[in-house]
Amino acid sequence: MADDDSTTLKKAKKSKHKKKRQRDNDEDRKAKKKHKKEKKKLKKESIDDGDDTSVTSKKAKKAAKKAKKEKKRRQKELDKKIVSSSAIEFYPDDLKTLQLAKNQEDEKQKAAAAAAEAKVAAAAEEKEQSAANSANNITLLLFYQYVEPCWDDDQFQVALKFVTDQGNKYGLTGRMRVAKEGLNCTLTGSHDGIRNWCAALRTFDGGRSKIDQVTGETITEFAKTEFKLTDDLPPKQRFPKLHAFEVVEIVNYGLAGNRAPEIAKYGGTHLEPEDYNNKMCEKDTVIIDVRNHYEANIGRFNPPEGGAKMIDPMMRKSTEFPIWLDKPETKEMLRGKQVLMYCTGGVRCERASALLKQKIETEDDTKSLGIKGVYQLQGGIDKYFKQFPEGGLWKGKNYVFDKRFSHAPPKVEAVDRTKKVLGDDEVAKVENVVDGIPSSAADEILGACEGCSKPWDMYRGKRRCPTCGVPSLICRECFDKDKFGVKKLGRDVRCDLCITEDVRNKQQLREREEREMKEYENNIKQKLGEKYEPYMQRKHAITRKPKANPERITRLFLKNMCAKQMDEEKLLEFLHPAKVTHIQWLTDRNTGAFYGSAFIEVKTAEDAGSVLAANGMSVLGRRMTVKYQKPDEKSIWPVPGTEVGVE
Repeated sequence: MADDDSTTLKKAKKSKHKKKRQRDNDEDRKAKKKHKKEKKKLKKESIDDGDDTSVTSKKAKKAAKKAKKEKKRRQKELDKKIVSSSAIEFYPDDLKTLQLAKNQEDEKQKAAAAAAEAKVAAAAEEKEQSAANSANNITLLLFYQYVEPCWDDDQFQVALKFVTDQGNKYGLTGRMRVAKEGLNCTLTGSHDGIRNWCAALRTFDGGRSKIDQVTGETITEFAKTEFKLTDDLPPKQRFPKLHAFEVVEIVNYGLAGNRAPEIAKYGGTHLEPEDYNNKMCEKDTVIIDVRNHYEANIGRFNPPEGGAKMIDPMMRKSTEFPIWLDKPETKEMLRGKQVLMYCTGGVRCERASALLKQKIETEDDTKSLGIKGVYQLQGGIDKYFKQFPEGGLWKGKNYVFDKRFSHAPPKVEAVDRTKKVLGDDEVAKVENVVDGIPSSAADEILGACEGCSKPWDMYRGKRRCPTCGVPSLICRECFDKDKFGVKKLGRDVRCDLCITEDVRNKQQLREREEREMKEYENNIKQKLGEKYEPYMQRKHAITRKPKANPERITRLFLKNMCAKQMDEEKLLEFLHPAKVTHIQWLTDRNTGAFYGSAFIEVKTAEDAGSVLAANGMSVLGRRMTVKYQKPDEKSIWPVPGTEVGVE
């Protein structure tokens, strides 16, 4: 009986729970149904009341789609900013095989030599690093980038550290000119090492990145920088070390500070190689070769008859360009013309074109010339060769500041190398490969040996013109005769520019340069008025190598300074980074006027060596003399009241 009661109770409880669950489910269904109706009603009311919520949602989706599309477009654009080519792309297969085998052999010999000289562990590590970095061939990187506004002191130091650290990280070597106005670099490394460094630089913002209003992405200083790469160069063309040079300008035009024309505001129109090539065929056009004359001496553009006219400013260094551009005879050559400019990689054209356009907009005499436009070759000769490997309108060799020294357009180079390595019989094969480039193109030489006048276009050795100091163009035969004493190259063997200008000694050239600089400075002073600041030549310790100071002297004597313009601020700027603690200006006993000499005290002996390295440099138009000067034991030094920064 008890069991029956228990069973009945369980059934009753189970039935009760079942009814409760069913009731709860019914309530849930009703609640969901009610919620769905209310949501539908709200949506309908929203549309009826003109609420733009759904419209906003559509706009957001459209904006997101546009941002995604813009991101893809930007990525494609960045990919185009890496312009690469292979140095052996147009070699015949036999020559490629030989070249690669030679590269491998060179690397083995290099690794073996390193292992023999170093300790076993160090040699193994170096060998492993060498193999990882070079992979038999190396890649050459050329690039530059101006930044506007310029970095301040802190931003500059951050940038300098970043590019150096990343260069060491990826095993790069070469030269980096680092200034507050940007970077100008020629680097070598492995295929991947170079590309990884470029990718890292794209991410660098230096604390002043911008946000793209369309995509919301961060835009960095080097987001749109164009990197020009040449792959498959032999290992011997690798630079030995990585050097970061701290400089005032990435190209030394003497246009720092308020003299520098804004590139974003005044820069010339950039033309891609194909467009530039077409422009060279137009009449009423001039082409200014912004390089030094010794570069143009072995290779230059040769426009067709009836097309543009070439102008060589006949410069020995870039600081001469602003002076040349200011001359009346130069302005007459530009009257009523389109002006094209070109250089090796493009960087020298940036300031040059901006300077000319600034003159057109701000100076009446230049404005009256009626110049029809200022254009520059995007990527320079380097990029032109990549697009016109057969040479286009180029003749001769391109002088470069790396281990190649000079090179012809890639297809012409392939013909030349084939003739030298495989012989004349193989030239026909390579001519077919490179679209019929005649073997005579490889034999075309524009330069001439300064010693015997025979055709020559290779700058080799360390000899420089004894008069002006530019590289000497000396053939192998004359070089060997001089080396072994058969026939010495005397001081009468000068560069063709010195011969053309009849410059016979250094003093003659120096007097002319100082006279032209003085005239130019007077013109600048009149134009700038109160904003005028004298041109100052300043180099950092990395480029101004400190002189030996075995006696650890920290007192120096300076003379031949500009008595009218030199002051404490300008002297400290010029001697930077040496830390000057005291300056004793020497004055005339009768008049009390400063006559251009001073004693200075620096913080360390190393600072003194850095200051001595400035001996003979030009500051405010005068060549300063610097000497170590130990203090007299009987005199008080430093003299009280001569502390820097104390009036």
